Amino acid sequence: MTDSRILLLVLALPFFGSLLSALLPRTARTAAGLVAGSVAVLATALLIPFYAPVARGEIVRLEIGWLPTLGLDLVFRVDGLAWLFAMMVLVIGALVVLYTRYYMAREDPVPRFFSYLLAFMGSMLGIVLSGNLVQLAFFWEMTSLFSFLLIGYWYGNRAARDGARMALIVTATGGLCLLVGVLLIGRIVGSYDLDVVLASGGTIRSSPLYLPALILVLLGAFTKSAQFPFHFWLPHAMAAPTPVSAYLHSATMVKAGIFLMIRLWPIFAGTDAWYFIVSFAGLATLLVGAWAAIFQHDLKGLLAYSTISHLGLITLLLGLSSPLAAVAAIFHTVNHATFKASLFMAAGIIDHESGTRDMRRLSGLARFMPFTATLAMVAAAAMAGVPLLNGFISKEMFLAEALDARGGPVIGFALPVLATLGAAFSVLYSLRFIHQTFFGPPPTDLPKVPHEPPGWMRRPIEILVIACLVVGIVPAATIGPVLQSAVRSVLGAQTPTYSLAIWHGFSAPLLLSMIALATGTLAYFRFRDALNRRAGPPVIARFKGGRMFERVLADIVRRARSLEGLFGTRRLQPQLRLLVCLACLAGLLPFLQLGYATGGLPVTPLDPAFAVIWIVGGICAVGAAQQAKYHRLASLVLMAGAGLVACISFVWLSAPDLALTQLLVETVTTVLLLLGLRWLPKRQPEVWPDDRPPARVVFRRSADLGIAIAAGLGAALLAYAMLTRPLPDTISRYFMEQAYPQGGGRNVVNVILVDFRAFDTLGEIAVLAIVALTIFSLLRRFRPASESIEPPVQQRMQDAADLHAGGRRVGDTKKDYLLVPRIIMEWLFPVIFVFAIYLLVRGHDLPGGGFAAGVAMSIAIMLQYMAGGTRVVESRLRIRPLRWIGAGLLLAVVTGVGALAFGYPFLTSWFRYLELPVIGKVPFGTALFFDLGVFLLVVGATALMLVAIAHQSIRTPRARTPARPDVPPVIREEGED
Repeated sequence: MTDSRILLLVLALPFFGSLLSALLPRTARTAAGLVAGSVAVLATALLIPFYAPVARGEIVRLEIGWLPTLGLDLVFRVDGLAWLFAMMVLVIGALVVLYTRYYMAREDPVPRFFSYLLAFMGSMLGIVLSGNLVQLAFFWEMTSLFSFLLIGYWYGNRAARDGARMALIVTATGGLCLLVGVLLIGRIVGSYDLDVVLASGGTIRSSPLYLPALILVLLGAFTKSAQFPFHFWLPHAMAAPTPVSAYLHSATMVKAGIFLMIRLWPIFAGTDAWYFIVSFAGLATLLVGAWAAIFQHDLKGLLAYSTISHLGLITLLLGLSSPLAAVAAIFHTVNHATFKASLFMAAGIIDHESGTRDMRRLSGLARFMPFTATLAMVAAAAMAGVPLLNGFISKEMFLAEALDARGGPVIGFALPVLATLGAAFSVLYSLRFIHQTFFGPPPTDLPKVPHEPPGWMRRPIEILVIACLVVGIVPAATIGPVLQSAVRSVLGAQTPTYSLAIWHGFSAPLLLSMIALATGTLAYFRFRDALNRRAGPPVIARFKGGRMFERVLADIVRRARSLEGLFGTRRLQPQLRLLVCLACLAGLLPFLQLGYATGGLPVTPLDPAFAVIWIVGGICAVGAAQQAKYHRLASLVLMAGAGLVACISFVWLSAPDLALTQLLVETVTTVLLLLGLRWLPKRQPEVWPDDRPPARVVFRRSADLGIAIAAGLGAALLAYAMLTRPLPDTISRYFMEQAYPQGGGRNVVNVILVDFRAFDTLGEIAVLAIVALTIFSLLRRFRPASESIEPPVQQRMQDAADLHAGGRRVGDTKKDYLLVPRIIMEWLFPVIFVFAIYLLVRGHDLPGGGFAAGVAMSIAIMLQYMAGGTRVVESRLRIRPLRWIGAGLLLAVVTGVGALAFGYPFLTSWFRYLELPVIGKVPFGTALFFDLGVFLLVVGATALMLVAIAHQSIRTPRARTPARPDVPPVIREEGED
């Protein structure tokens, strides 16, 4: 029996290959291609053995416990449909990898391209292999993210950037709708498990939440599969490299929406809402896409709109709700992937070898590239539905279902007519693609002299075209068994009897197919000159979805700015005032509803020493608020004093771990704030008439004082009420009792962070990484106005260190500086480094841990910046914060995934005592690796923010202007050599 754990390996391989490709140097074209190709081939080989069980009607499942109480276990399953789509993703992906190796220019960063491509491949596999609907929605959004990166790969090209942005906004918004729809389905069924959901079709269709769930799910599917009226993003995505178009926009990404509709067909189909919504969207997409494709002059533009049309054809079939229509939809999905991927690759070869894709400039290329011309003509004929090719069989099935459609006499007459019209349009644009490109006089005034590409660049097209021929001639012996297993996994007992024979005798569908072929051919030769003169499709040319999209975005931005002008302010004080007031209101509501009552525990006698400490802290806090108006540095020092009092309080109350973390964080934040003070504008003295502030200023200050007193008093009352009550039997007792038996550590706080609640910690460090990247992105191009900047504190500290090192700058005076010897700062680095490692290693049993160690290490790096300056430190320490962040996050995730390999839930820790020579028994747990990941990420995030701040005084190098418009500029990371 096939081991279901192989499914996890199949899914993990593309992501591992993506990471490996990202680590390769920019010039490692061949190595990156070998990695990508090996991943696709190996994953295909691992998936092939699953065909035997799915052909027998079995479902292979792999369940991994995660959040069972919420129904969010990780489930991977493969049935006939999933196997068919997964093989389509992997096989065409392997062919695209081979094609890409010869398509990309030498100056293109090919490893980065393959990294994105493999990550997208893994995301698509995640969709088709998911057995949990929430898990499916997660991978769904991942495909949107990586398609954005692939479409915008040539980010020096504005069209690529705009197309990527448009695709991301449309598909990601649809993904959010899908997530809400999935949550509604889970609410109806009581489970997100796909098998449970598929078995609950009657319950779902009878639920009052059926229609909202249906609409939301269809919004996700329609946006992803470019259905009308969301079809406009796909033509704009053609600014991507041709391998992206051949893979994402013909065989995989746009098929994700089709896969979703097929997958959920058993639970949604059969109702009037499904019939009218899906059928209308499919029919409109079929006709609009075909009509627009006829008038395109760009080869990829024609193929993009023809893709939209064929996706509409498949959607229309699914909307008809009959089992035979579902069979035709699945069959045409596979056929379309083969001939459309090969056509996109052929268009890329034409562009690559001739320098243009404009059909008005191309003609007679069959003389220069006869092999490519033959392959493209066969693929285009399959798209047109010519007999003895795969497209003919599935299109004939489509026409047969259009003739048998229900819905009354009007629909019964109109649908076959419109379906035949759409088929005729496909013949017309297919014939135009062939005739204007490969026939006619030799081309003139081309950027390049056209010729055949390298043989290996043509091999993927040859394989796909052979598939079109073989399936078209002997469909039952080739695609038949695979199609049967896919159909049976969807329809189950409703699986109809159907035939894939290429000849069914003279019939109405055959007659309609012949009419479409004849009509399309005659129309092309009658209007071909007019087509070349048209700048766009008549009737619908004025309704440009891209322009409407931009108008909607502009309107959203305009309204957002209006709201910002109404409620926003450039000053922090009003925002902070509103935030504190809302917090006070939220804290007051429970008291108003339930009342206020204290417990019966006696009050602990006040220790005079503790009181003195808090009096000092209160004085520091009040002084910080008062000095903020006059001297920011003094205010910052006083604020640090208040933080130090909080640290002493934690020690006093027997919380050394919290005190240590608080002390380290106070140090880091104080230094970072110190470095940021120089950005603030100089304070101007407040001059009032008669030396008295106006009434509005007095009122504002009084209101702020009242808000501060109310917030502090409310927090004090809440704390007093909690502390005077007996300690309830809460989960804290469980943590105290089980920290050592189950987590192997005596430091309960650290065991909670890296074991019991490790998933929360993983999310928190991911947020920390995002915050650091955001701060870096905001600051790397920020330049404060020079006339409003206070003297740089970092520079003053540097000058002070220089004075103690024996140097002196002209015009400097000793009294201006905090005198800290540079040599002491430099010598502190190894000391603090050892201290950080000590905190890391001992954190599971004593105060410390990955976070505290990371903050301590960050202090060491900060001292080096203050002592040696930016250039000196980075030339010596080789700061690479992004790599630290990536390594830390990766190590934390890998530690959690390691538990899955042994059959335990994600992030389950393992603890043992190891017997070492000489040393003896030492404790060891896998949580140490997770803590090490936290350490690396904290150091990287803090260093990244420090680099962003430290580099403000250094001129940021501008992006190099690209040599050609489709090659992105090279932007070197600040702090990198």
